[in-house]
Amino acid sequence: MNSPHFKPSPRGRRADGSPHPVDVYVGHRMHLRRVMLGLSQEDLALQLGITFQQVQKYERGLNRISSSRLYDISNVLKVDVGYFFAGYNDDSTQTDDNLRTDDSDSDYNEETLLLINAFSKIKKASVRRLLYKLALSLSFPNSTPSGSYSSVDSSSCKIGK
Repeated sequence: MNSPHFKPSPRGRRADGSPHPVDVYVGHRMHLRRVMLGLSQEDLALQLGITFQQVQKYERGLNRISSSRLYDISNVLKVDVGYFFAGYNDDSTQTDDNLRTDDSDSDYNEETLLLINAFSKIKKASVRRLLYKLALSLSFPNSTPSGSYSSVDSSSCKIGK
């Protein structure tokens, strides 16, 4: 006989067995920060004293992160614990579709973070300016780029020597 009372799902999972949306969101934020710092799952796991498979499960929201482990993760990733919940909308009408945890809808998907990391490692300012202008011209092909890098041209950038 079905009870009209709500019965919580085991171990924080939904009735259908899927991970709780908060766990998925926190895991996604963990993944983004790890990538932004240029750490592999193995690097993070080593610093936390766990396996990289456990890091994978945390990032996918398959395993819940205890408060003490979240504290350790925040220290390794150099963020406050609140970072992992930033942007989460605790609206009771919220559905999985508006969690914005897949890469296509994310503010910072992995490809973007890798590009930011690579760009920040370019030592030569003239090369950074040229790359910036190229990115702007590809993003807005019918307009003139503006900003501090707009005056750079390819002749001012000598690559290779």
